[in-house]
Amino acid sequence: MAYSIKTSITDTATKKPHQTSKANHRPPPPPPPPPPRTASHTRWDPLPPPPPDPPLHLILRHPSFISRDLPIQSISASDRLILLAATSHSFSPALPRPLVFNPLSGSWASGPPLATPRRWCATGSAHDTVYVVSGIGSQYNTDVAKSLEKWDLQNKKAMVSNNRNKTSTWKWEKVKELKDGRFSREAIDAVGWRGKLCMVNMKGDAAKEGIVYDTKKDAWEDMPDGMVAGWRGPVAAMNEEVMYVVDEARGVLRKYDPERDYWERIMESERLIGAQQIAAGGGRVCVICGGSTELAVLDVVALPVRLWVVKTPPGFEAFRIHILPRISQPDI
Repeated sequence: MAYSIKTSITDTATKKPHQTSKANHRPPPPPPPPPPRTASHTRWDPLPPPPPDPPLHLILRHPSFISRDLPIQSISASDRLILLAATSHSFSPALPRPLVFNPLSGSWASGPPLATPRRWCATGSAHDTVYVVSGIGSQYNTDVAKSLEKWDLQNKKAMVSNNRNKTSTWKWEKVKELKDGRFSREAIDAVGWRGKLCMVNMKGDAAKEGIVYDTKKDAWEDMPDGMVAGWRGPVAAMNEEVMYVVDEARGVLRKYDPERDYWERIMESERLIGAQQIAAGGGRVCVICGGSTELAVLDVVALPVRLWVVKTPPGFEAFRIHILPRISQPDI
């Protein structure tokens, strides 16, 4: 949360190969993809500190959980970074209300309080509306584990502001709940795609259960078989229209074809093996690599797909990645 990345835009134009005029000449095989480049014009800028009240106490690691990090769940929606859920030192939910960072103003604000602060939930957004699904409060509760709540960021009655009086009508709204609490076992992403929220019950390269929430119909439906079968790693949607997945075991980037219910192979790279989280926007897919100290950036508009690597600042690790507008810089 302490830093935000800015990467330079590189020229993606490629020269067309010369074509031979001999009819019986076999064309040469396509060249292998170029090796990953390391970005040389990257600048990291610190974010301003969040509001001191209430104080922010959250943990990423604890001796009781040696093999894994404790989740800190954030999303991007309406060009804002929104911190939704985390764990406190007492193993309780660390956030009674969301924290919202607006990169255009360079400022933080508080969102509406959650009826039940939680962790180990599913979080996502669709059409400028934030959703929190399932999870665990201070202790397990069946009603919380089945719940779905939404927060409309475009509610004209209350815009983002540090003024508490202006956020008094800004609130979470309960909508259609789940049948059971099986999605409260893992901190997962609910991917906004074509007016729906798509989510699975666990992370990693393993067989999963999937479910889809239709935001217009306020109804849950089964995830298509091909979609859930190919959900073999972190998933993100470009402009909520095109879904990408990184097969974390094989290092393969795929794109979902809803007509065929099939994940189409885009490219493969060893850099993508062990991918932890991805974000998509502006024609690029950004991936937190396995070691958490490198980010792989893929230009999926270019053919062939181009990949370069951005290293985190010394002493810092990446645990969440989002694509947002550039942070407003003060005049010097």
